[in-house]
Amino acid sequence: MGRKVAIYARVSTEHEAQINALENQIQYYDNKLSEHPDWELYERYIDEGITGTSVNKRKNFMRMLKDAEMGCFDLIITREVSRFARNTVDTLLETRKLKRMGVEVYFTEDNIWTFKDEDGELKLTLMATLAQNESKKTSMRVKAGQKISFQNGVYYGSGNIMGYDRVGKEAIVNEDQAKIVRLIYQLFLEGKGVTKIKYELEQRGIPTATGLKVWNVATISRMLQNSFYCGTVVYNKEFTADYLEQKKRKNHGEVEQTIVEGKHIPIISKEDFEAVQKLIKKHSIYLEDGVRKKLIGSPKNIWSQKLICHCGSRFNRRVYSGAGTDHQLYSYYCYRQKNEGSARKRKELGLDYEGFCDVVQINEWKLELMFSILLKNIIKNKDKLRTIAKTAIESSALAETVNNEILNEI
Repeated sequence: MGRKVAIYARVSTEHEAQINALENQIQYYDNKLSEHPDWELYERYIDEGITGTSVNKRKNFMRMLKDAEMGCFDLIITREVSRFARNTVDTLLETRKLKRMGVEVYFTEDNIWTFKDEDGELKLTLMATLAQNESKKTSMRVKAGQKISFQNGVYYGSGNIMGYDRVGKEAIVNEDQAKIVRLIYQLFLEGKGVTKIKYELEQRGIPTATGLKVWNVATISRMLQNSFYCGTVVYNKEFTADYLEQKKRKNHGEVEQTIVEGKHIPIISKEDFEAVQKLIKKHSIYLEDGVRKKLIGSPKNIWSQKLICHCGSRFNRRVYSGAGTDHQLYSYYCYRQKNEGSARKRKELGLDYEGFCDVVQINEWKLELMFSILLKNIIKNKDKLRTIAKTAIESSALAETVNNEILNEI
């Protein structure tokens, strides 16, 4: 009986040598197919330049799982467990999930068939554990190498720092852009906020580092806090908490930072940089929260999580009355307007305003009032409430067994 086959291959980097290795892998699989004339190739799923520690980062792997669920094939062939996943849990979960779909996985080099072998899952667990331990060792080696590089002031990153061009491993001053950086610092020290600086740069026709006409408030804010401009390099601003997930997180003190003097030429004097930091700190009220610091007045709440502007951005919460008192009033405004400016303000300043968000801010008390009225109206109509609850339950991840109990209580 013939089988419909999917091939999965992955290379962990985009270096030329690895891409060549990928071509060799494809040839390897073609040879395997030729050995089984009853196998029909459905598709090759190939992830290039993607880490293997988490399946969620692999686009084509996830696409393969969806196709498996659709019944597009009944066999996946892949070379090694380490090419399939370097996380033991992921490996077992995905192979079990595929088994329930009626899809077998054949690891050719490890000679494991997930259906045929009685001890296939044991073999799989052992191989996946070995692969996972290898990933951990690799992660430790990389971090040790980085630490030495940090101490030597090696320049990391893509070179996308306004005021500098990356030439080889060095950051060379781009004088045209450096003038813009100095102007931003000068305007801030003169008392202008980041929003006013943004508008002034646009009014002067000064482009961003990528040549855009519209400046972003967040970009200007980051520039004003980037010590690279005064010659100091800070490493580990972000860190990877879990080598399996490979997810970057902002460093709020969880990992020790390395601060050294770089080998590049500073654009801003240390005196000006420190003066800017003092001004930023003066205008920000921070509350200690363990190792983290958060800005008072911008808490996470239900409205900022749920409100979405018609332009696609979320809404930010801010104090518009009674700041610093026990009777603060809040409003919500479009995050895109915060960064790009509102259509109304841009028009007032003589700047291009076509396509910019024009939604007005909304007071929190109005939102709460509307929600209260809406909730009262829904409660009055029990049939409507029952319909809404039923829809919510069916679309949720709750087990079907609790559906009737909840509906009976309504």
